[in-house]
Amino acid sequence: MRRVALVTLVVDDYDEAIRFYTEALGFRLVEDAPRPDGSRWVVVRPDEREGGTDLLLARAKDEAQQGRVGNQTGGRVGFFLHTDDFAGDHARMLAAGVTFLEEPRHEPYGSVAVFQDLYGNRWDLLQPAD
Repeated sequence: MRRVALVTLVVDDYDEAIRFYTEALGFRLVEDAPRPDGSRWVVVRPDEREGGTDLLLARAKDEAQQGRVGNQTGGRVGFFLHTDDFAGDHARMLAAGVTFLEEPRHEPYGSVAVFQDLYGNRWDLLQPAD
């Protein structure tokens, strides 16, 4: 078996990123370990189950990385959060202060709405069609 296990998301601050992903998006903190260089190894997971792709929240270390915070994909949707309860997750995320950039749409491929994380990266909340 092969799979993409981690995707790095460059962030300004570990603790504010952990709060956003766990509280606003409902992810689970999987690991938060100090590293010898003063950084931390911070992994969050969107689901209780293993087998999907986790996010490695990596604090920007230099000016080049800092310039990528919130714009990792040049303004395109770069992350896709699948759900089996679109309406429930959408309502919960709105109540938690998540910024949606559009009203929910119902497309042939599923229900979708674009939102942004606390840094401005664009995500799709998506419930795929059956």
